[in-house]
Amino acid sequence: MSSTLIKGAFILTLGSVLSKILGLLYVIPFNMLLGGEGVGLYAYAYIPYTIFMSIATAGIPLAVSKVISKYNALGQYSVSQRIFKSSFKIMIITGVLAFLAMFSAAPFLAEFGSYGNKGFSSEDLTTVIRAVSFALILVPAMSIIRGFFQGHEDMRPTAVSQVVEQIVRIIFLLSGAFVVLKIFGGKLVTAVSVATFAAAIGAIGSTIVLLIYLNKQMPYLKQLAAKDQNKAGTSMAEIQREIFFSSIPFVVVGIAMPLFQFIDNLTFSRAMASIGLDDIVKSAFGILNFNTQKLVVIPMTLATAFSMALIPAVTSSYASGNMEKFRRELDRAFQIVLFITIPAVIGISILAGPIYTVFYGHNPLGTEILAIYAPAAILFAVFSISAAVLQGINMQKMTVLSLSMGLLTKLILNIPLIKIFETAGAVYATTLGYLIACLLNLFFIYYSTEYRYTVVLKRSLLILNP
Repeated sequence: MSSTLIKGAFILTLGSVLSKILGLLYVIPFNMLLGGEGVGLYAYAYIPYTIFMSIATAGIPLAVSKVISKYNALGQYSVSQRIFKSSFKIMIITGVLAFLAMFSAAPFLAEFGSYGNKGFSSEDLTTVIRAVSFALILVPAMSIIRGFFQGHEDMRPTAVSQVVEQIVRIIFLLSGAFVVLKIFGGKLVTAVSVATFAAAIGAIGSTIVLLIYLNKQMPYLKQLAAKDQNKAGTSMAEIQREIFFSSIPFVVVGIAMPLFQFIDNLTFSRAMASIGLDDIVKSAFGILNFNTQKLVVIPMTLATAFSMALIPAVTSSYASGNMEKFRRELDRAFQIVLFITIPAVIGISILAGPIYTVFYGHNPLGTEILAIYAPAAILFAVFSISAAVLQGINMQKMTVLSLSMGLLTKLILNIPLIKIFETAGAVYATTLGYLIACLLNLFFIYYSTEYRYTVVLKRSLLILNP
């Protein structure tokens, strides 16, 4: 890989990791301020928001990055700038449409979480879902600007804007909830609504940063357009079709975890109420899909951040027919994932009690869920890497198939397992669903490239038996 690629991957990784760390640390005061019920209400609203955001952007920012990089390499700089402008307009429209759709669908989505006399009320859920939906107006357009910079191999604006977005969001989230609850003595649902609306405020902060970078780059961009090597017109409709089809694998990977969580949104309250546990459904949902999930994704985030830097080398070696290098780079990518995640999840499972207590206070249910949820991080990481590899070898359709089978497994097993194992049943269903998706991805890689996992399996055993 070139030094520019390595530097860019490092900057992007650093920004992503810092953003995740900030997103983890704020949960300590957030949990103390809102309590288990407030956290559960917050989590319930944020899951559909993530899905609507993925639909609104449809993976297009990353696809735009890829296509802009392609036309820049061909010396067609004015084409890449036309792509940015047209995609920016499209994202503004899809952002507004996604906002209207989520705002209108809020009462319908709320009905699933209000099952049971002691669960969340439909009115409260509708309020918080609508509060977070406002962020959809801005986030897609903001993401396109990030994709534009990444297409020019400039990762700094994306990394800086991610960190600024998180800082602004957290400050508004905590201060807003504090003012509502402690100063004005307001209702919990109002405080949670302010906390979810913080996503829109964070997006505003990020957009301002990106626009500053864009303004500084404008003279340079004009110079590039002036020396365009292809003055002939290029069909923008054809390019947009290319972007659309390139975006599909990106959205599949990005939407995977929210879709698994959304199944809990649809079924968790109903299943818990059916076994007489509707009195704890509020706090249990927050523990399941917010508190423990925040901790479980840490090793997955670190592993994929480092290993994803190797994916371009994997793709290029496969495209050039250098299968020996392809296997070697793929071995390295999988080994990084397992080297980071396996020890991490073992540590989290063993120390689940102290870890959960440090972040959220002592809670037996939280400790139990964290201990059994942690191993799923290995599957989360393997799915992300294997899906990226399938995209690199032009087998992205298989990722859609594997994810669909995983989601079907989760949907079929979620209610029965919750009835048997209570809250832990939702974790088991998620783990089994991801296991199916990962096994299918790995099989498709083997089927398409004849790549064998012998080295990875041997090294995994060495990690488990040092």
